Amino acid sequence: MERALRDMRVDGKKAIVTGASSGLGYTIALALAEAGADVAVTSRSLDRLEQVCAEIAARGRQAMPLAVDVRDVQAVQYMADAVAGAFGRIDILVNNAGLNIPQWATDVTEEAWDTIMDTNAKGTFFACQAVGRYMLAQQYGRIVNIGSDMSIVGWIQRTAYCASKAAVALMTKALAIEWAPHGITVNCVAPTFVETPLTRPMFERIPGFREEVLRRIPLGRLGMPGEVAAAVVFLASDAASLITGVTLPVDGGWSAW
Repeated sequence: MERALRDMRVDGKKAIVTGASSGLGYTIALALAEAGADVAVTSRSLDRLEQVCAEIAARGRQAMPLAVDVRDVQAVQYMADAVAGAFGRIDILVNNAGLNIPQWATDVTEEAWDTIMDTNAKGTFFACQAVGRYMLAQQYGRIVNIGSDMSIVGWIQRTAYCASKAAVALMTKALAIEWAPHGITVNCVAPTFVETPLTRPMFERIPGFREEVLRRIPLGRLGMPGEVAAAVVFLASDAASLITGVTLPVDGGWSAW
């Protein structure tokens, strides 16, 4: 039991968390630092990373902020090169950067579709590719993609988002198969709706929306960022060394229906 508990830590590991300025990414970055990792954090603006870097440092770990738009493949490659140069290696990649533009299917624009797919699917893949090259060279790595329950169940006004997160779930499987012989695991965490400052206005603005969502979650409540972060830390740790190619719902039972 003692060994198993030790293996759930990531002491001395070097991690990247994209989209880490707020919400899930922020919480995941702090959870990895709490579990012993040095963490490079990205956002489209450096200004938004000051607080998370301060909190990582307060936990006695090294923080590295980077301004990265994951839709830009060259910027993603720069991210991988810069972190590998500063930290000496990259052990953990958490692809958290993502977005949704709620629209009815008949109203989805080409611009909205491209923005969602470029951020959620393209950005995730090319981050895996850029960081994966370093992991292949060192014959070790843990990649955790942040997917969504919406890759498993459908939901209104999220056609493009569902498609993008389904792409993440399947690329997770394909990469897991390719890279397993090289000591790299690739997994996906699929949260339900999570209570964050970004999602709260949506629940307050749309009458009956919270009640409708809660009706579909057997546990009867929204997720909390820390619950998602705990799953990420587990999958990034050596306690999960036999787990790869999995999409793990953290959804209170929604996908069990």
